Amino acid sequence: TLVLRNGRTGKMTENGMASRGKVLTIDTMNPTVKKVEYAVRGPIVQRAVQLEKELREGAKKPFAEVIKANIGDAHAMGQQPITFFRQVLALCSYPELLNDSTFPEDAKSRARRILQSCGGSSIGAYSASQGIDCVRQDVARYIEQRDGGIPCDPDNIYLTTGASDGIVTMLKLLVCGEGKSRTGVMISIPQYPLYSAALAELGAVQINYYLNEEKCWSLDISELQRALDEARRHCNPRALCIINPGNPTGQVQSRQCIEDVIRFAAKERLLLMADEVYQDNVYADGCKFHSFKKVLFEMGPEFSNNVELASFHSTSKCYMGECGFRGGYMEIINMDAEVKAQLTKLVSVRLCPPVPGQALMDLVVNCPQPGEPSYNNFMKERTATLGVLAEKAKLTEQILNTVPGISCNPVQGAMYSFPRITIPEKAIREAKEKGQAPDMLYCMKLLEETGICLVPGSGFGQKEGTYHFRMTILPATDKLKILLSKVKEFHQKFTQQYS
Repeated sequence: TLVLRNGRTGKMTENGMASRGKVLTIDTMNPTVKKVEYAVRGPIVQRAVQLEKELREGAKKPFAEVIKANIGDAHAMGQQPITFFRQVLALCSYPELLNDSTFPEDAKSRARRILQSCGGSSIGAYSASQGIDCVRQDVARYIEQRDGGIPCDPDNIYLTTGASDGIVTMLKLLVCGEGKSRTGVMISIPQYPLYSAALAELGAVQINYYLNEEKCWSLDISELQRALDEARRHCNPRALCIINPGNPTGQVQSRQCIEDVIRFAAKERLLLMADEVYQDNVYADGCKFHSFKKVLFEMGPEFSNNVELASFHSTSKCYMGECGFRGGYMEIINMDAEVKAQLTKLVSVRLCPPVPGQALMDLVVNCPQPGEPSYNNFMKERTATLGVLAEKAKLTEQILNTVPGISCNPVQGAMYSFPRITIPEKAIREAKEKGQAPDMLYCMKLLEETGICLVPGSGFGQKEGTYHFRMTILPATDKLKILLSKVKEFHQKFTQQYS
């Protein structure tokens, strides 16, 4: 081993030359990347993958399979694709099928329209950076219909690589300043780790506001005010992020709550970011999805002409569950014209979102209509998918609430439950000795003993002294019942072991 001029060590190669150390090392890499954490695919999930491999190789475990309930990936959990969507995508991918009489005419007409809008009539061609024009028009029409006729300009629609791409793009536009002038962004706790990860990577200041677990994860304006006032001492808060319906907490915000948030944003001069990817996933009686845009415009010009809003939707959730196609859109309201030009420039750097994902987004917003050949089957599949999710939401809440030491709020919407768990003091001490969060210890032991893969609440943020886990309600009903039964049995055993 040699000591080089820069103090680093190197090794002698076979020809007698000194080899230099790596240019890119953990010490010389971008420091903000090292701060990024994404619990949904963290250590527990990595261990779950390893356990699956061990089972395939014949290793003996106290379980026959790993049941992953860590991520909202519907098709991976066995949900079937919507037939019409896959028919049109097949036609777009292989246009020779347009001559096949087994495909319905409405699927063919949708495919032809999409292909005619693509360069060379191929979804393998790049599109415009903002997205295919006819798809943006269809998205605008969908938003108008959803919001009761409130106008939507296709020029304010940006097609994105899933909703995540749009969210990160907006955050890139916002972040500036140094020290006390550094941009701060308000995010709900518990939160979806995309937000904390993106803010860490961009070097922005994360401003936590806590949802009220005792009131079914509701949003309290006084808590927003507390978080904002504290943050202004050390950063420049510029945006407020809302996830509705909620991830990981499964709540659906009331119209009154949304009005209050809009008034708060207007008063405090904050840009609103509304993550609305679960807008069709509403299950609880008395709950209804209200888009931030609709409420904003119904509040009148004092708000609709002034409050800056970016809202996001995706093909990955709702009844579609088409995560892998990475389709999504962002609508911007009241954005400064010069900033909008910069946004268009920024999205052009990544050329365009995946064109198959854009095509799928078009089908979501322009689905079969009454009288078309595919309408009845489409509605049957859509209704069945959402109906099963509603049943599983109720089942999850009911079973978890029978377990002493587990408390589960109603899963009003989205596709997750975020129950609170009581962890004995002895287990908390053991976790701290291992340098782990107590709910990480809990979830890792659950995985090793039962094969159930959940995400600890510490990966999403939670109030000091409380512990949770997030689980999806996506596994097939029979598998979900097994999962919940195993969680119940494990929790009782875990509590006895550490009492």
